[in-house]
Amino acid sequence: MPENATEVTAAGIARLAGVGRAAVSNWRRRYADFPQPVGGTGTSPSFALAEVEQWLRDQGKLAEVPLRERVWQAVAGHPAGAGRALIHVGCALLLVRDRPTAWLELAAAPDERMAALLPQAMEHVLTARLGPAADGVHRAGAPEPTGVHTAGAQEPGGDHTAGAQEPGGVHTASAPQPARVHTPTAQDLLPSVPLLRAAAELAAGIGAGQAFEFLLGRQLDANPRQYTLTPPQLAELMVDLAEPPKDADRAAREQPVRSVLDPAAGTGALLRAVGGPAALYAQEADPALAALTALRLALAAEGPRRPADGTHRAAPGPTVRTGDTLRADAFPELAADTVLCHPPFNERNWGHDELAYDPRWEYGLPARTESELAWVQHVLARLRDGGTAVLLMPPAAASRRSGRRIRAGLLRRGALRAVIALPAGAAPPYGIPLHLWILCKPEPGVRPAADLLLADTSDLSGPAPDASAGTGRPPGGKAAGGRTPGGGRERFDWPAVRSAVLDAWRDRADVEGVSRVVPVIELLDDDVDLAPARHLPRPASGGGASGLGEVRERLTETLRLTTGLVPPAAAPAEPAHRPLTTVGELARAGALFLHSGTAVPGSTAAPVLTEHDILTGAAPTALPPAGQEAPGGAAADDPVLLEPGDVVVPVLGGGTAARVVDAATAGAALGRNLQLLRPDPAAVDPWFLAGFLRGTANHRQASSHASTAARLDARRLQLPRMPLAEQQRYGERFRELAAFEDALRTAGRLGGQLVQGMYDGLTDGTVTPG
Repeated sequence: MPENATEVTAAGIARLAGVGRAAVSNWRRRYADFPQPVGGTGTSPSFALAEVEQWLRDQGKLAEVPLRERVWQAVAGHPAGAGRALIHVGCALLLVRDRPTAWLELAAAPDERMAALLPQAMEHVLTARLGPAADGVHRAGAPEPTGVHTAGAQEPGGDHTAGAQEPGGVHTASAPQPARVHTPTAQDLLPSVPLLRAAAELAAGIGAGQAFEFLLGRQLDANPRQYTLTPPQLAELMVDLAEPPKDADRAAREQPVRSVLDPAAGTGALLRAVGGPAALYAQEADPALAALTALRLALAAEGPRRPADGTHRAAPGPTVRTGDTLRADAFPELAADTVLCHPPFNERNWGHDELAYDPRWEYGLPARTESELAWVQHVLARLRDGGTAVLLMPPAAASRRSGRRIRAGLLRRGALRAVIALPAGAAPPYGIPLHLWILCKPEPGVRPAADLLLADTSDLSGPAPDASAGTGRPPGGKAAGGRTPGGGRERFDWPAVRSAVLDAWRDRADVEGVSRVVPVIELLDDDVDLAPARHLPRPASGGGASGLGEVRERLTETLRLTTGLVPPAAAPAEPAHRPLTTVGELARAGALFLHSGTAVPGSTAAPVLTEHDILTGAAPTALPPAGQEAPGGAAADDPVLLEPGDVVVPVLGGGTAARVVDAATAGAALGRNLQLLRPDPAAVDPWFLAGFLRGTANHRQASSHASTAARLDARRLQLPRMPLAEQQRYGERFRELAAFEDALRTAGRLGGQLVQGMYDGLTDGTVTPG
């Protein structure tokens, strides 16, 4: 194998072939000619990508690897690591976009020559985008100029203290550590040259910015526990709350943000959502992540950081610095127009002891357990008078007794203007309903606001209101207690939440069950509890007493229809011994085709059929794309679109479920963790296929178990060999069972609404017992 050849794990092989990991493990056992591991560990081996691709082609399991998949595999298998590879790619994509002619000239050279010339060209675009390198910082023994700045070990050169105001790039803010400035050297870039050429080819098709977004998204998706992400829809909502547009058309906004700070930038999602020319400032404790954020924001910017002419200056590039924000603030003199922040939650080691006398604590020293209130006061300290900040906060910060004195101070000074509860699933941790705090720095001489807006949108999770209209399926799909299965990540109606939040903030009006403007004096009690649920009565289930009659009528009609769908008495028979075939054999014979789903709601213009939709019988999740890359880069994948007669099965969970796509579901995109079986109607009846796939014994023999989860290998599912006419006879009975199952689901949902509505009405006095 050539040195530095791209490697791929078993998970990557599964992605290439569109199968589960269990299938890859089975191939390794069954086929002696399967490529041998070239790296990794015994439990997680890696293989040469070129050898794997050739083997898959020889076996007829792979036609061609998509370009974006090839580029991602090169990033994931880079000898210096995926993070360093992404930095190399980001620098190259800046060059591709800003100096395309220079890139073409470099790309025409051999690899060694190209690697030798790239650092100087990269330095040019990095300086234009991120500003010149900081004075007094040197790289020992390195002749190349600087560009992307990351923190590292002590080296000769000047120190960058927390108060320094160098232009763009990523700088360390933790005195006395100096910054090490890194533009990739020729030696660093040589193994990356094939990757950079492929990334440039990808950028030619989808754009440099989108290419980097896709690769970064894949990296974040592959390492979910290493990063705390802010979903793009939530980031856009926070931007709009900080700078409300003049009308509902976001693109027509005429007064963009002037200066925006994110003191806990992470992957840069919040600043990435800022529209229009703006001066962006970011601080991030992780140097590698700060470098990626700087590149991400630079690739998202519209123009280079340099004067447009002799008197005017184009939009400034991002200023990204590295360091612990609370302990070593990189922007102590900044007075931003807007601050957006998704701070770390529940940090005990945030600097309570050493920061006891910090001047930022105008509203009181936060308790050791109140790190979020330390971030709130830091944000206020970095705003100009009258500036607005929006923070994503855990719900406990609104009600913990240890923070009541600071919350009271924020209310008395008029600094806290709104607390908005989001549905569970808005952002990690997905299991709890997070809050948005909207703050405004008090202006001297201006009377503090006398009220606080409290809003609760936690009941707006689930599909859009019309998502299941006319389908005969339950529209809600919530589990007991109001939580959506899976934490609500894929059942989130962002348009409804966005509309409700923005309307509540702009109108500041009382809306029953959604928002209330509460006088500050009512909140200044012993607890100073600002949780919206405490001050907003929840609407009664079923639409209140007035709506219970309609629910009852619908339930009665559904039960009548359900009675007519009850299957006839089963006729006992001896167990049949029929010749069997497998889905894999049918696929090899061309009787059906297999596809794996990759789409997530909001990643494509089409509705997305999710695992939750299959399990609950709901309609596909219809969420319009937010205009940005979906988490994990799903928006860059071509979605598999459903056709009538397709059969879809979940691959995780161990349950027996299958769904035949009808005309109402056709056109939706196939979601993650789903396997699509597209039968040839001349050979296999779809209802016959779906019915036998749901057999308990069939699922058990086709599933593998790892830790606490079961994974289905659809190729191992078995079917009896029957003529098409006999298949259709079984298929008709399976179709009747599916209709009966849908009716039962609807009856259960309506019955739950009626029962809970009666409990609510009897307890609050709107319904009498007799």
